[in-house]
Amino acid sequence: MATEVVEVGEDPRPVPREKINHTLTKLFGAALLVSFCFVFFSNASGVEKAERVNANGGERRGGRPLMEKPDASFTLLPEMARHVGKGDSLKEQCDLFDGKWVPNPSEPAYTNSSCKFIDPPQNCMTNGRPDTEYLHWRWQPYGCDLPPFDAQKFLCAMRNKGWALIGDSIFRNQIESLLCLLSKVEEAVEIYHDKTFKTRTWYFSSHNFTLSIIWAPFLVKAEIAENSEGKSKHDIQLYLDTLERTWTSEYQKYDYIVISGGQWFLKTTIFWENNTVVGCHYCSGENIKELGMDYSYRKALQLVFRFITNSDHKPVVLFRTWTPDHFEHGEWFSGGVCNRTRPYKEGEFSGGSEDSLMRGVEIEEFTNAAAVGAKNGTRLKLLDTHHLSLLRPDGHPGPYRRFHPDLRKKPQNDCLHWCLPGPIDTWNDLVMEMLLNEEDWRYST
Repeated sequence: MATEVVEVGEDPRPVPREKINHTLTKLFGAALLVSFCFVFFSNASGVEKAERVNANGGERRGGRPLMEKPDASFTLLPEMARHVGKGDSLKEQCDLFDGKWVPNPSEPAYTNSSCKFIDPPQNCMTNGRPDTEYLHWRWQPYGCDLPPFDAQKFLCAMRNKGWALIGDSIFRNQIESLLCLLSKVEEAVEIYHDKTFKTRTWYFSSHNFTLSIIWAPFLVKAEIAENSEGKSKHDIQLYLDTLERTWTSEYQKYDYIVISGGQWFLKTTIFWENNTVVGCHYCSGENIKELGMDYSYRKALQLVFRFITNSDHKPVVLFRTWTPDHFEHGEWFSGGVCNRTRPYKEGEFSGGSEDSLMRGVEIEEFTNAAAVGAKNGTRLKLLDTHHLSLLRPDGHPGPYRRFHPDLRKKPQNDCLHWCLPGPIDTWNDLVMEMLLNEEDWRYST
């Protein structure tokens, strides 16, 4: 049985279970919401027209260049990642993920005081981060607009549906953003959590909508044991021919799946296939062949996509791309910091070599899977948050992962997860646009 990792910077807070009370008041409110949703969507054609780490990181090789020219792989997307509206003119195509960050005078959609779902390590406002400029940028795609998240429209469309986000702690970051955005209309009730509070489920009773996060950092079976500082007690054993049952056993339950690999693949890992050790990543001192992190990532994604495309159950599946970090002058364990207060301009920074390598793997495997899925009704879409996230070194907690840290003591920084509110809210804007607004595109000429 795999042992759960304890992540640096985590502060899991038990949330007591609450009963879902169906009082007459709630029934009346639900009836009003049903009426609203019916009117709101009477001219729409339905949701199914749409086909959007861990600060403790792990042992990693070398550093990364701080300033590089952009790599073409950051902006070139497979054709199925682009959005095409009515008609087939090139003018009517919009790549949501190709754009720039522009100043936004509006206040964020929620704050630390208006949302209770923000975990302490991402609660930058409460933790004393002094600057606020990082809150006032919005993503502007070239050739179209990205509307802000519409909680009412989203919940109406998701009535009687179920969502699952499958992966690592970056998804916890994203799901907390989503819970905050939705709380403007209805506040969810937690109805399940595992003993580590890493796999959790929330319920929106007025809309009969279920939202879950399923902890599966490698997506494939892994034996993990780490101490409270995120350091391995022994090398992680990774079974590249066996999917993690925590998510495959639940797959049939959901109408929408968002899934991703992540920076756990950078950790020291031993690779198993057919009950035999076949290689490793970064296992110096072991008499095992070095195959590299891209080997395990490719094998894992191939197995994941094969499961998705072969499954009789056909939910809408969004594959979210690689999340870069912004550690400078070191790594998470060696004094790395992220103290920038503005986004990068295009061309200032293109990430490290591992970012380019892993992104190349996932784009190739997604493209292959999408080609297979197109033939059998698999609804697979690319949620390509990589490049827009790469440009936001200012959006991380940094030292403010702790409450009012003493900066003189050079506290550990978190340059991977995102402040809430912050840039990760844009990921949910993208999800909304990809799945609900395809018929509402406004194109520039």
